[in-house]
Amino acid sequence: MNYTTQMEAARKGIFTKEMEIVAQKEKMEKDKLMALIAEGKIIIPCNKNHKCIDPNGVGAMLRTKINVNLGTSRDMADLETELEKVNSAVNMGAEAIMDLSSYGDTRKFRRLLTEKCPAMIGTVPIYDAVVYYHKPLAKISTDEWIDIVRMHAEDGVDFMTIHCGMNRATAERFKKNKRLMNIVSRGGSIMFAWMEMTGKENPFFERFDEILEICREYDVTLSLGDACRPGCVKDATDAAQIEELIALGELTKRAWEKDVQVMIEGPGHMPIDQIAANMEIQKTLCHGAPFYVLGPIVTDIAPGYDHITSAIGGAIAASAGASFLCYVTPAEHLSLPNVDDVKEGIIAVKIAAHAADIAKKVPGAMDWDNEMSDARQKLDWAKMFSLAIDPEKAKKYRDKSKPQAEDTCSMCGNFCAVRNVNRILNGEIVSIYEE
Repeated sequence: MNYTTQMEAARKGIFTKEMEIVAQKEKMEKDKLMALIAEGKIIIPCNKNHKCIDPNGVGAMLRTKINVNLGTSRDMADLETELEKVNSAVNMGAEAIMDLSSYGDTRKFRRLLTEKCPAMIGTVPIYDAVVYYHKPLAKISTDEWIDIVRMHAEDGVDFMTIHCGMNRATAERFKKNKRLMNIVSRGGSIMFAWMEMTGKENPFFERFDEILEICREYDVTLSLGDACRPGCVKDATDAAQIEELIALGELTKRAWEKDVQVMIEGPGHMPIDQIAANMEIQKTLCHGAPFYVLGPIVTDIAPGYDHITSAIGGAIAASAGASFLCYVTPAEHLSLPNVDDVKEGIIAVKIAAHAADIAKKVPGAMDWDNEMSDARQKLDWAKMFSLAIDPEKAKKYRDKSKPQAEDTCSMCGNFCAVRNVNRILNGEIVSIYEE
């Protein structure tokens, strides 16, 4: 039997090699996985032209996956540095790399990624159109916007952020409901400006069926972009955000009719007490399609520490149903991240994703923590370092403050509760003061 997308295969009862890999990774039964893919609740972003990909599933009942944003800009156009970030991210366990390049030979870098990188590759075609066509925004034609989507599909991109929910109706809703931060999505702001200057409808919305045909041909997953995501906590869950989410839910059903895989992009900035409710709203309006969130960032006052503010929100969002977390680095809102910033962002989002998986009771999630606790109980420092999410940093802290006794740390020394209780339970005498 022939199939064009993972969703179509699942609906026809075909267990693809990509599904087999995901089932093994997730310890999920074949029939259960196929049923969830057929319903659209699990996706396997896997472009037919991305030959070196190591497939991963995103969605219900699976481990929370993480995405790393990177790419060139006018002020930071060094491809070698971006490739170093890519390699570092993959080595640290990132399942997806999103190329947000907005300067230079973007196609060269994109093709390099799909040729050599095993992670899922995502892009935002709307950025690339501005770079590729080298002309004023208002002069880009409707056909040219669609053509850039096809180019990215041909280049092997596994998922694309398409800002099709920012249509003329959404734009009017945004203008009638004043925001503190207006539109902070780069793609959303570009499309809003284009519509305002040309008076035309959003091509991605108007010609959505053509985009579906492109995605179906190459098995590109649609990441329906949140042009109206809140850019500060005050703007969270407002009329524009919800209006767009309703539109994305309608477009999701149209995509599924064509066997095209879909995920929904979610809020950026949001107070803690609104996060769980937003996950429920998304699940309802978008029919259980996987949710991909940037953060959410839970407070606006911490530039330089937004990897922390986003990890807090990400853990809550994922425990409430989000499937895919986009990392945020300490450089967010300030600059393009360097290699060290990327590492800090990845560590923070991995902690958030893992904490959420424990809360969601994902099979095997707690095993890692149990192994660490066993090593701590045994005061097995080498094992603790090997299990640490950042072994290098953990070892550095111990090495810079050596204790007198090797089986303790410099914090507790002879007062170490673990060591002393172990001794008592072994029938030994504990003196503490004299040791």
